[in-house]
Amino acid sequence: MRHLIAPLLVALLTLTAAPAFAQSPNYQIWEQVAERAEALTANPQATNEELARTRTRIIDWRDQLQAGQTVNGDRIATLRNQIDALGPAPAEGETEDEELANRRAELNRQLSTAQAPRLAATEATSRANSIISQIDEIARQRQALELSKQTASPLLPQSWGAAAGDGLALAQGIGAEVTGRDATPQAWADLRPRLPQVAAYLIAALVILTWGRAWIVALPSRLSSRATEHSRAVLAFVVSLGQIAIPMAGVYLGISAIQATGLPGPWTTPILNALPVAAVILFGGIWMARALFPRTAIAYTSLQMSEGARVSAGRVVTLLALLMAIHHILSRAVLPLSGLYEQGEAQVGRVPVQFSEAAAGVWHLALIVLAALAMFRLGNILRRLTREAVTQDLSYRHWIVAWAGQLTRILAPIAVVVTAAGYINMGNLMVWPWLFSLALVGLLILLQDFVADLFNMLQRGAEGAREGLAPLLSGFALVLASVPLFLVIWGATPQELSEYWIRFRQGFSLGGVTLSPGAILTFLIIFAVGYALTRGVQGMLRNSILPKTRLDAGGQNALVAGLGYVGIFLAALMAITSAGIDLSSFAIVAGALSVGIGFGLQNIVSNFVSGIILLIERPVSVGDWVSAGGQQGIVKKISVRSTMVETFDKTEVIVPNSDFISQPVTNWTRHNKIGRIIIPIGVGYRSDTRQVERILREITEDHPLVAIDPAPAILFRGLGADSLNFEIRAILADVGTGLGVTSDLLHSVVARFAEEGIEIPFAQRDIWLRNPEALPGHAPRIEPATPAAAPAPAALNQPDPMLIRDDIADAEGMPDDGGPDGR
Repeated sequence: MRHLIAPLLVALLTLTAAPAFAQSPNYQIWEQVAERAEALTANPQATNEELARTRTRIIDWRDQLQAGQTVNGDRIATLRNQIDALGPAPAEGETEDEELANRRAELNRQLSTAQAPRLAATEATSRANSIISQIDEIARQRQALELSKQTASPLLPQSWGAAAGDGLALAQGIGAEVTGRDATPQAWADLRPRLPQVAAYLIAALVILTWGRAWIVALPSRLSSRATEHSRAVLAFVVSLGQIAIPMAGVYLGISAIQATGLPGPWTTPILNALPVAAVILFGGIWMARALFPRTAIAYTSLQMSEGARVSAGRVVTLLALLMAIHHILSRAVLPLSGLYEQGEAQVGRVPVQFSEAAAGVWHLALIVLAALAMFRLGNILRRLTREAVTQDLSYRHWIVAWAGQLTRILAPIAVVVTAAGYINMGNLMVWPWLFSLALVGLLILLQDFVADLFNMLQRGAEGAREGLAPLLSGFALVLASVPLFLVIWGATPQELSEYWIRFRQGFSLGGVTLSPGAILTFLIIFAVGYALTRGVQGMLRNSILPKTRLDAGGQNALVAGLGYVGIFLAALMAITSAGIDLSSFAIVAGALSVGIGFGLQNIVSNFVSGIILLIERPVSVGDWVSAGGQQGIVKKISVRSTMVETFDKTEVIVPNSDFISQPVTNWTRHNKIGRIIIPIGVGYRSDTRQVERILREITEDHPLVAIDPAPAILFRGLGADSLNFEIRAILADVGTGLGVTSDLLHSVVARFAEEGIEIPFAQRDIWLRNPEALPGHAPRIEPATPAAAPAPAALNQPDPMLIRDDIADAEGMPDDGGPDGR
């Protein structure tokens, strides 16, 4: 065992040290390659094949040059640390010790020498990128020229004659190979031993394409009826994919049976080669028509449409899938194509007779006309999606599909007119890539629903599982992943996609900081880990440690909240540092942001600072009974920007933190819950004030929640217009029970006053009418004598409030001359 350890260590050290000993690129050879490539890009006669080969070679060189940008990394870092250890360089006009200056100069010279390969590699890499960009620009210009190329109009009679002749030749050639008229006796002799194999393939293909396809089509409905409600949609989607896989197996067996005969020749072989992809297009389109526009929904429908619209849309999509499959076979077998779409897919010489441009234009026009009719019908259905919706709460997909339907209606007739004018490549570009784009949009809708159904199944149908954050982010990731597919549909080559990916990995510059996917991913991972650790520590403190301390609830909340802010700040700082982002590059941005804060974000900053003050000084804590900002209730949560107060009506009110700092705040329970209640009591003027005082004192002192020390006070507060006014002032151990204590005391006061015969006065008013005989329909009458009023106490010299009468204006609008109380 020991004799194996040493070689393994040597191999490990060799692998880890390889970058340090990597040889620098040979820049002399690179200079020659670059000059030849630049000369080729300047030559208008350069062929596409030459440009493609040159581009591939330059990419290989660029990979070597990019590796050269990282050489001497450890040496450069060491030299920089040594220079930093010497301290800052002297300012202009200043000097430093000669030995120190010599050492600094020597280290700077060594640093320049170590950085020289990097700088050379960086310059060469920039030159390689420039050459690749020039080649790509030339390719795009040539594609644009080919796209705008005009041929003879397919409507011309000679074009129809050429199309008929070439089509007849193709049919005769295929017929001869299928029937075996051109087969040699040796071919028939070789076929006889393979007949059982051919028959087996054909029988299997027929069984799968007939009975097997019908069985797989009906299988989702049968299985979903036995599945649970939250797993029905997932099961139906997964099983429905067999509607593509099973027929494809039948097509593969059929192709194998035909090829096993040995009869296919140069006429049928290109068609057989194109048939698998065409079958995927056909059966995939049929599957999408059933999934996106079902006649009978298994769980739900992805788009809100009427049943008639769904059925019609499904039929149109099936027809378009058939036309797309036919176009795929013909375009790869006999129809010459070029330009942005399907560039280089038609190869001259694959069949004995290649369709001429005039004949190909007629066939293209026929396919485009049929596709345009179906597209126009589909566009009419889709564009009415948002208008005919039963509910107005539509998701974004309905608006996207409706917009796509409107654009489909516009593209269909334009494509026919452009093709009829002889712009065949332009017409093909408007039809087939657009149909593939629509199919990809439909596939994204189905996949997003599948992901949402999958989360719903995993959470066993919990409320809001389909509309949660995880399904939303997964759907967004699907959209991002589909971007390269859209680019490929519209003519992007693998080389272009590779170049886009390289530039994407290199990142982009923002404010002097280069942001790349790796840096962003590092930032997100480090921040997520730091955030999770912060939340974990907060939970441990809140639930395990702080409850065992003597801190009150407000202090515990302040400590946990402050720890959360510090943890998030440290997590963000570590994430930024790990991602290689230089914060000094944001100095200008921070300066501009500070100006914006000073003008537009004053309230937000004020609330933020106020929240920090609340957490540190703690004038208000969670659980306090406060009155602030016109609101009164219990503090439930203090955040950085605002404080949540729950009123006694059980409503939650968000109060800005600045209101707790800049405005008066009443905190009823901050340091203790002791509080005082004041209850006004009124009695009649005939009552004995000393007896009233004694009774009120007995009632108050007998209540169990009223504090004895200090003792409650009974005060005779004044002589009111209708009563003698007393007050009960009592101290409670918990002021929160003030309303209940007040109610209990008032109940007792009313009952005790009733027993003692003490009157609780209430205001009374007598209405007098002067000159009632002046009223219409009233006879004069004599007023009865008014009973003599009880004499008021001499010391008070005031009328009894119970006998005060007001004079009011009579019915004829006579002015009021004022009553005894002036009202």
